[in-house]
Amino acid sequence: MILTVTLNTALDLTYSVPALVPHTSHRVRETSERPGGKGLNVARVLSALGHDTVVTGFAGGPTGALLRELLATAAPSAAGPVTDALVDSGPVTDSPVDSTPVTDALITVAGNTRRTIAVADRATGDTTQLNEPGPQIAADEWAALLSRYEELLPGADAVALCGSLPPGIHVSAYAELVRAARAAKVPVLLDTSGEPLRRGIAARPDLIKPNTEELAQLTGAQEPARATRDARRRGAHGVIASLGPDGLLALVPEGSWRARPPAPVRGNPTGAGDSAVAGLLSGLVEGLSWPDRLRRAVALSTATVLSPTAGDFDRAAYEELLPRVVVEEHAPAA
Repeated sequence: MILTVTLNTALDLTYSVPALVPHTSHRVRETSERPGGKGLNVARVLSALGHDTVVTGFAGGPTGALLRELLATAAPSAAGPVTDALVDSGPVTDSPVDSTPVTDALITVAGNTRRTIAVADRATGDTTQLNEPGPQIAADEWAALLSRYEELLPGADAVALCGSLPPGIHVSAYAELVRAARAAKVPVLLDTSGEPLRRGIAARPDLIKPNTEELAQLTGAQEPARATRDARRRGAHGVIASLGPDGLLALVPEGSWRARPPAPVRGNPTGAGDSAVAGLLSGLVEGLSWPDRLRRAVALSTATVLSPTAGDFDRAAYEELLPRVVVEEHAPAA
C-alpha cells in the first residue's frame, strides 16, 4: 500500500474556454470537477496504475463532502486522445494494468475544504490557476491526523507528503511527519515548498521533488545541478528536480541522471508534477532501477499535460511516450 498525505485538499474545477481575454466575459465550453490537492492527484494516478493507495489529510464542509463523494464514486481516469507528435514510438515497455479504488482515510474538520480553479485557454494551450486558501485547522484536528497517520504507517510501503499547509498548521508539520515515517522505516517523499520544505528537509526525507523555482528559493542557487547538490547537503537523501517541459534531474545515493521527454508538448500542466511523484513511488515499490523510475515519471508527467483535466493522464500517450523518454547519466555539479 502507498500512503499519500494531503493536508490542504481541494475540489479541483477545470474550465475550458476558446480564449482567455482579460476584462471580458467568457463562455465556458467544458467543465470538470475532481478531488484535488497534490497528494490526491498522486493517489489517483497510482490507483490508475493498479497500486493500492490510501489518502489521508483533511476534508470538511460542503466542498469536503463533495470531494469525498467524488473520491468514492469516480473511477481513476487515464484516458484521452493521443497527439500527432506521439506516433511511431516503437514497442511499449510498461503494460497497462487495471485501476484500483483509492481508500479514503481523510479526517473530517469543521472548516470548508478549498476549491482550485484552472482556466484552460484552448487558443494558447496555457492554463491560469486560482487557488483558494484552505480551512483553519484546530489543534484537536491536527492531533486526529497524527493519530490516523501513525495507524496507517505500519501498512505502508511508501509515503508521499504533498502540497501546501492549511491555516492553523505549524510550519514544521511535514518535518514531524517525515520523522514519524523514518521511525517506522517507511520510505518518504516530500513535495512541498517554502519554509515547510526548509523545515521538512532537515528531518532527512528519502526524496524531495522540488521544481527549479522551489530549489532556488531553498538553496539560493539558480543553476539546477548545483541547487540539487545543495539540497542534498541540507538533509534530503535524494533530490528529484522538476525542470518543467525539460524533464527531471535526479541526484540520489545511487547516482545522477537526467530524464527528458522525446519532444515538447502543449496542454494543461496542472498535476504534471504529481504524476511524476506517482511514477517515482510506483517505481520504488516495484523495485525498478532509477533510470526506469525516471522514465516512468517523465512519461506520466508529459501524458498529464496532454490530458485536459487536472490530475488525470492520457493513458495512450503514456504508453507511446514511455519507451521514448531519454535517460542519461549526469555529472553532478562540482
